[in-house]
Amino acid sequence: MATTPDDLFGADAPPETKPRGDRPLADRLRPRTLDEVVGQDHLLGTEGAVTRMLERGSLASLILWGPPGVGKTTIARLLAARAGLHFVQLSAVFSGVADLKKAFDDAARRRRLGEGTLLFVDEIHRFNRAQQDGFLPVVEEGTITLIGATTENPSFALNGALLSRCQVLVLRRLDDPALDLLLSRAETDLHRIMPLTPEARTALRAMADGDGRYLLNMAEQIAALPEDTQPMDPGALSSLLARRAALYDKDREEHYNLISALHKSLRGSDPDAALYWFARMLNGGEDPRYIARRLVRFAAEDIGMADPNALTQALAGWETYERLGSPEGELAIAQVVIYLGTAPKSNAIYTAYGAARAAAKATGSLMPPAHILNAPTKLMKNLGYGAGYEYDHGAADAFSGQNYFPDGMNRERFYQPKDRGFEREIGRRLEYWDKLRNDRSKA
Repeated sequence: MATTPDDLFGADAPPETKPRGDRPLADRLRPRTLDEVVGQDHLLGTEGAVTRMLERGSLASLILWGPPGVGKTTIARLLAARAGLHFVQLSAVFSGVADLKKAFDDAARRRRLGEGTLLFVDEIHRFNRAQQDGFLPVVEEGTITLIGATTENPSFALNGALLSRCQVLVLRRLDDPALDLLLSRAETDLHRIMPLTPEARTALRAMADGDGRYLLNMAEQIAALPEDTQPMDPGALSSLLARRAALYDKDREEHYNLISALHKSLRGSDPDAALYWFARMLNGGEDPRYIARRLVRFAAEDIGMADPNALTQALAGWETYERLGSPEGELAIAQVVIYLGTAPKSNAIYTAYGAARAAAKATGSLMPPAHILNAPTKLMKNLGYGAGYEYDHGAADAFSGQNYFPDGMNRERFYQPKDRGFEREIGRRLEYWDKLRNDRSKA
């Protein structure tokens, strides 16, 4: 089903009160029922969470989480109408404590008269913690049914206490069929087919990037062209319209989503997907130095000794970028992305380091065995420091087989090399040394 652009259809006055020609296309196409909303079948379809909630006759307080232009405001309005609640809208950007208090007092008066209130708060994550706490008593008492809209991850942006009193519903960006349906509705309303080639029509939907309101705003610009305009190809369309900036906020959730996608694509040995996420981050304005630093970490964490050169390559790519800057230096980082994506993978060092840290914490302050302690003074020699130490270079195979763990601690194997890449050879060496150690311990 449909979600239409977020605030896409959100004018305070209902459509009937405004002259049709004075209203933007997005406002004119605002859904009048939940059935008309596009793109959110998982919530509004036959088995959707909201549909089941309405069938039970129990509309809970909700947090609508999703990108811009997917219908959050529209859905809130329609839910209020469907549930028979008085609709009140506030924006956290422009509202303060006084506005909240007035809304709560008005809702309390309505409640005494037997009327419920649905309070819709747009950009609710912009309220500070104290302001968010102000919702708790009125939600708990049933004075209001709260619907908050946010583009930020509620886990990070909202108080845990508020989240515990609300159900979080995730709205999806509008997919291609949903956007095409909106475009068809626009053409019906405008009594005009968009002067676009099939390729340009596809490009127009891509330019909207899942935002229905943005799509309809662009459609309105195209509809303003003369009636005899020849169908435009993607190039002509791009020169007419500005492409929507990709959703990316360098200190918000999308930042972490994309670096996670890059990291996991590399771990999955998919250099093409990794290059795509790398390009997405650059297009969003990410600092290439941040990406370079994360690639160095990846080289150590996910490749390690399977290809020791990976760390060298990652550092070299970072250094190259520092010397060349953008845009030339970004090619060096792209080379690193491909190298890491195609390298053999191993987390053996990462696992070994964690196990060694845990063992070190568990064993406390055990002393090293005396034979590997230096003895720079006569007293230390008399105490046995260094006694019995065997110089490995003087032993057969340059391997003494002595114990280097603390006395009182059993020998442990932390590093378990994988049977791929350079670690395959390392595994053979460790097996050989284990054999020599066992043979010499029996001698």
